[in-house]
Amino acid sequence: MNIKEELSSKRLILRPLREDDFAAVHSWSSIPDNVRFMDWGPNREENTREFIRSAKPGYDFAVTLKSTGQVIGSCGIYPKQKETAEVGWILHRDYWQQAFGSELARALVDYGFRDLKLHRITSTCDAANYGSYRVMENAGMRREAVQLLARWNRVDEKWADQYRYAILAGEYEILPDRH
Repeated sequence: MNIKEELSSKRLILRPLREDDFAAVHSWSSIPDNVRFMDWGPNREENTREFIRSAKPGYDFAVTLKSTGQVIGSCGIYPKQKETAEVGWILHRDYWQQAFGSELARALVDYGFRDLKLHRITSTCDAANYGSYRVMENAGMRREAVQLLARWNRVDEKWADQYRYAILAGEYEILPDRH
């Protein structure tokens, strides 16, 4: 296993979160529409500061533009059981629909299989979150399950269906466009 503190892709650098990222992180984590499908938020300032303090290098990353260094989101890969992990991400809404999500998800999946030597990577999303499940599909993941009313939507204050996606190391190895 080779834990890296920084990952890169064509347009992004994924690097450790730092305390001076507070303004950028809070700019999306405090907006109800931006966190509508997350299991947390909208954040108060102390929630955002705690998130940054608790970030683990090599597992939690700030998503930055290679061209400017601007922080546009955060993401992570979270070990679960032996050789399995879950991936997740959030981007500021100003950067949606520009393929940044797919790019960072592919970087996380690549890191998980190549460096962390994982067997399986999973992710979940609200079934109404088209953008998120398209990111998973673009990263080579396949839908494994629809879980009915399994996710509490904190912003809309209602139960929602959830999709579960996954990819196995063997599936990753045969992807035509893997890194």
